This record gives sequence, structure tokens and C-alpha cells, in this order.
Amino acid sequence: MTGETTGDRAVEAELPVRVADGYFPVETLGPGRRLALWFQGCALACPGCMSRHTWDPSGGRAATVGELLRLWETALARGAEGLTVSGGEPLAQPVALAALLRGAGRLRERAGRTADLLVYTGHEPDEVPEEVWAALAGADAVVTGRFRVAEPTDLVWRGSANQRLVPRTALGARRYGPHLARVCPPGPRVSLRADGTGTGTRVYGVPARGELRRLERDLAAGGIRLNGPSWRP
Repeated sequence: MTGETTGDRAVEAELPVRVADGYFPVETLGPGRRLALWFQGCALACPGCMSRHTWDPSGGRAATVGELLRLWETALARGAEGLTVSGGEPLAQPVALAALLRGAGRLRERAGRTADLLVYTGHEPDEVPEEVWAALAGADAVVTGRFRVAEPTDLVWRGSANQRLVPRTALGARRYGPHLARVCPPGPRVSLRADGTGTGTRVYGVPARGELRRLERDLAAGGIRLNGPSWRP
């Protein structure tokens, strides 16, 4: 038999993790109002990626799993319907990811909520060691596969047609089963939020092909020009 002690949880809470961003509520990365966390660091470097600022493993900021779990606890108290972990590449930090998902599951149960846990990874199961893929054990659903800019899709929450939305638990099947073949409704697929510093803006979501160019054009028409957007090389 295996078990988990309070000491184990305390050790996990102190695990370091490098993150690019975190925001609540996000409504463009899964069903409902969600806490979204972006891990920092990605070696995949998919052409056309909108989040080039998350590639550098030394970028972003240092945090702990406990800090991220406190954000999740606060989001649950504010009515969060789910947690989405993206990046960057979450599987580049598998120990921290596994601990985050375990802790998020415990907090969800303690709060008596059915909020789901979704993870985006650019990998497929056969591309990484089993022990790395096992970091996804606590996820209710995953979106897998590289972003391929030449293969656009209208399927919700996926950036390119090759990407797969895979429910992994009974809760995941309930939350995501109805959406496996659902296409995005008309309208924007991304949202803009001030980044809290007063000097930048974050764009959250999975944009349609050409949507970011249209966004830049529309902002420019209103006298707002973006300086160094992360989707530009």
C-alpha cells in the first residue's frame, strides 16, 4: 500500500516551479470561469506560437507549488469551475506539475467542488519517458500535440487540427465529452487583460488563424500600437 503524509504535502508545497503567468478568471481555455497557470520554459518552439515569451526556461518568475495552490484555493472560493495549466511546456517541469495536480485535486475535494483540471502539452505519450507522462495522472483532461500553424482548426480549445482533447477521468468525460467535436462559436477566441504592471497587456485564449493580426489592426485603428507582441519572432 502507498500513502501520503502531512510531511509529504509540506515538502511538495515547497517544490520550486518556474511560471510565466497566472490569471483568474479566464473563459477561453476550457469550460467556465477558470484559473489559468502558464509554466515557463518550452524546447518545442512551435513556429507561429503566440507565447514565445514562455520558451526561455530562465524567463518568467520563480514560484513554489504551494504558492500556485494558494491561487487555486482563492479561485475556488471565487467560484472557479476549473484549472487550466499551459505554457510553455508543463511536462518540462514534471515533478512540480504532478504535485500541483495532486494538491489541486485535494483542494477541490475539500471545497466540495467538481472543478476540473485541464493540462495543455505539446507532447504525445510516446515522445517522453513514462515517468514524465505520469505527471499528468491528476489531470481530468489533456490537450496533446504540437501547435501547427499550417493546420488551423475550428474545434474549441485547440490551436491546430492535429491536437487532441483527451478526457482521462469520469469528471473529464462529463466536462469535455460534449465538446470533443464542438466548433468555436462566432466571435473572438481571445481576451485582453492588463498585466497588473500598468505597462503591458496579456492576451488569453486559443486564437483563430489571423485573429492576432486582426487584433493588432483593430487596436492600431483606435490609436493603440503593440510594442513587441510575443507572437512576433
